Amino acid sequence: MLAARPATKQLFRLFLIKPSHYDDQGYVIQWARSSIPANTLAAVYGLALDCAERRTLGDDVEIKITAWDETNTRIRPEKIIRQIRAGGGRAFVGLVGVQSNQFPRAVDIARPLRAAGIPVCIGGFHVSGCLAMLPDIPADLQQAMDLGITLFAGEAEGRLDELLRAAYRDELEPLYNFMDDLPGLEGAAVPYLPIDVVRRTSGIRTSFDAGRGCPFLCSFCTIINVQGRKSRVRSADDVERLVRANLEQGVHNFFITDDNLARNQRWESIFDRLIKMREEEGLTIQIVAQVDTMAHKIRGFIEKAGRAGINRVFIGMESINPEALKEARKGQNRITEYRAMLQAWHRVGTLTYAGYILGFPSDTPATIERDIRIIQRELPVDLLEFFILTPLPGSADHKKLHLAGVEMERDMNKYDLVHVNTRHASMSDQELLAIYRRAWDIYYSREHVETVIRRSTSWGYSPRNMMVKLLAFSAVPRIERIHPLEGGLFRRKYRRDRRPEMPLESRLVFYSRYAREIVSKHVRFATMYWQYRRILDRAMRAGADETDVAMMPVKDEEFDTLEMYTTTPAAKFAVEKLRRYKGVQPVSGD
Repeated sequence: MLAARPATKQLFRLFLIKPSHYDDQGYVIQWARSSIPANTLAAVYGLALDCAERRTLGDDVEIKITAWDETNTRIRPEKIIRQIRAGGGRAFVGLVGVQSNQFPRAVDIARPLRAAGIPVCIGGFHVSGCLAMLPDIPADLQQAMDLGITLFAGEAEGRLDELLRAAYRDELEPLYNFMDDLPGLEGAAVPYLPIDVVRRTSGIRTSFDAGRGCPFLCSFCTIINVQGRKSRVRSADDVERLVRANLEQGVHNFFITDDNLARNQRWESIFDRLIKMREEEGLTIQIVAQVDTMAHKIRGFIEKAGRAGINRVFIGMESINPEALKEARKGQNRITEYRAMLQAWHRVGTLTYAGYILGFPSDTPATIERDIRIIQRELPVDLLEFFILTPLPGSADHKKLHLAGVEMERDMNKYDLVHVNTRHASMSDQELLAIYRRAWDIYYSREHVETVIRRSTSWGYSPRNMMVKLLAFSAVPRIERIHPLEGGLFRRKYRRDRRPEMPLESRLVFYSRYAREIVSKHVRFATMYWQYRRILDRAMRAGADETDVAMMPVKDEEFDTLEMYTTTPAAKFAVEKLRRYKGVQPVSGD
């Protein structure tokens, strides 16, 4: 009698794709290595891996997961279709973490897949933000559903099983909306990406969120309306588990993507666990994190952050004009604390990035240039990155303009914080775009680059590493005309990966121009590199500047002398408010 043959498992392929977006010439922004890891891709991959291990689709179904980040991997829908058909035809494609500027590209990827009958779902901040804030479904979302694309609003924890089963049965709904029921994170499957995906980011860096939600009310922010204002956090056990899983595959660099790690209710237990791993076990763990401008007021936060391995922080400074901060409902930012905050981070050896928004109603080209030069002289910030104030779908700003019928840019691809998307009160679109581009030239002037490098020698950071980071932030907007956070190593372009609305160029036209661009851009970058090397040599010979105002200890007298506090009525009022709170009189006796 013949033995029974084991049943053959069915194959169900799950493709998880984080789309990029198009540049001004209509080509996908893509690199051999990109700079920022895709956190939502890691989060959904971790959940999908858990589903596969638990046999969500049954013991006779094998779920094979493929994860791609389009900023470093070419996405070819026709190849996906062939792979699916070769594997038996059962599959599901999820376009994850899709931001507003990536939504057109996500739809373009989905269109041929849906035409081939493959289930496709788009989720992320654009879908979630629009459904959270607008009274009606916007036209671009409706058009996507008309193509048979499923939309997913909310977070996938506790919901991915349902979605996969529906896709397996080919019974997906047009829309899944979980915005009124945000899940808890403790004990949930943790974010994770395999090493072959992580290697495609600079520094072999992966990401995870230790928590979601932010308590503040910034009008330009989508976080509070998509992830909520209530803190939902992972436990220290969760964080240790995901960090160890990454260490096992050789990943030591992490980006904690919490919009504001300082307001994570379990920051201390998480830091203590990381400190124990680093100091008692000798594990190498390096972290980039995002914090607010008042984190230094939390007892022990910065000191423990340094010990936990946080060697770079991004700070949403946004402006040094209290009037602009008030307009943006960012009252938690107090310019009178900026210097103390930045110096506190330097004391633990942490590099500071600060976001700075251009285009507040009170801004003009002259005031923007004035304020940047004040920052150069008086604030010890290392890297300053500029953004154009943008009414992102999902923000209070966008909802307000939408309901008022104010004209806004209709092409979502331009909602990338470097294009002008609505009229400014006093500047033309051309004026705002011009001062945005000039802002990079002003801050990253040769003189200020040397100043920042010299400062790094005084607070203990590698001058050469500082030079490299300054070069990257200066070169990308100048050479590529995109934001540094969208930059990477060696720009890739493919002739057929052009936006469908734009004509397909001939091989001769495309490849000849692409070759010229490669040569031209690398010559320009090499020229900048040697200029920066000379600046580095000069800075090293000069050493720290003992007269650098930005590096001097904070004293009460500076409120009467520094331009940051004396140039505008709003700044003077901020100082008066602080003095009333402290019961301190002006040094001059005024």
